[in-house]
Amino acid sequence: MPIKKWIIQYVIALPIIFFLLSSVQYLKGRSLEYSIEFGILWALVSITIFAIRRFYNYRKNINCVVCNDLPNNHQDSDGR
Repeated sequence: MPIKKWIIQYVIALPIIFFLLSSVQYLKGRSLEYSIEFGILWALVSITIFAIRRFYNYRKNINCVVCNDLPNNHQDSDGR
């Protein structure tokens, strides 16, 4: 399993999502405290949902072109 790769990706994605979500809330006129709380909560929720789904796809051997987690050692069924 590419756990090390996933951890690195989530460590990069978490602060980006946090910053994006909290910035939007702050620009909407919410307090800084609420914006930070909102950003932390929803960044963790979104990363968790994505990680669980990604793990499920990996275990079921469902190929994800964007994630590129599965080795491409099987050919298409039409013989190409």
